Amino acid sequence: MPSARRCLGDGRHKGSRVMRSSPFALGDESTYRLWRDAKLSHYPLRSADLLVELRNPASPTAAERAALLDRCRHCNMALYAGPVLREDARAAMLALGECVGLRRLDANMLADDDGITPITVMGDGVRARYIPYTDRPLAWHTDGYYNTPDRTVRGLLLYLAQDAAEGGGNALLDPEIAYIVLRDEDPGLVAALMRADALTIPANAEPGMPPRPEVTGPVFTVEADGTLHMRFSARTRNVVWRDDPVVARAVALLNALLTGDSPYVLRHRMAPGQGLLCNNVLHNRDGFRDSAEKKRLLLRARYYDRVTATGSTPG
Repeated sequence: MPSARRCLGDGRHKGSRVMRSSPFALGDESTYRLWRDAKLSHYPLRSADLLVELRNPASPTAAERAALLDRCRHCNMALYAGPVLREDARAAMLALGECVGLRRLDANMLADDDGITPITVMGDGVRARYIPYTDRPLAWHTDGYYNTPDRTVRGLLLYLAQDAAEGGGNALLDPEIAYIVLRDEDPGLVAALMRADALTIPANAEPGMPPRPEVTGPVFTVEADGTLHMRFSARTRNVVWRDDPVVARAVALLNALLTGDSPYVLRHRMAPGQGLLCNNVLHNRDGFRDSAEKKRLLLRARYYDRVTATGSTPG
């Protein structure tokens, strides 16, 4: 990665709360350097290093839970693999979330009554109007980038019940790595993306659905507990970036990172019974092809919580 240039500012930006003694305070170079070096030394370079085998996802053992938490602590995500579940898959997901502190579900407008959203190709209905419910590729994003601040999606839990006949793989990137790349290039790029008006998602209204208001906010936010949250979409439609050359540079560098050959971008095609547990990392999805025998079905749960060790005692 490029060497860091001179830091700008004192770490206080509109739209983000940054304490001085923090790796995310632009005026605290020594703390940043210590954190950065530790972060990169622990970051996996193979998706296999993220994988945790779970005997029973609904009740992970203490060792399994510790392995999930360890991966999320070091790179904000873990892949897990367990038995292929059918009727019990949803209950198992919610129980697994409870074990790692995920409790407050984002029951968005396309979720089912239990707060879980089944993502599969839909031929008609409201869901069919959205790209996730097609077999087309999904651009890089974090989930819920269009949500209002009181509904910030911090945690994400996925479970693949059935894979497609071909395709459907994912690429994953920890937002903290994106932060490092931008800050090492120029701390001013980070400052620009911490602006309260960096990214706007226009209002949206679908027939028969509650209207979604326009949402303007930062890309990077440092939350009250000192953790970094990222809000991002690589889409070119229905995404409005602040008209500013520094913001444009930052977005261009992010897109180059995500579409290039960075070793920090991890690629994985989930098999049935596998899933992703994460602090809403950057991710995409390849296009895919279903067959009569294999119709891709992914279950998704979004949370207002981050993965923590405060969950219920595992079995």
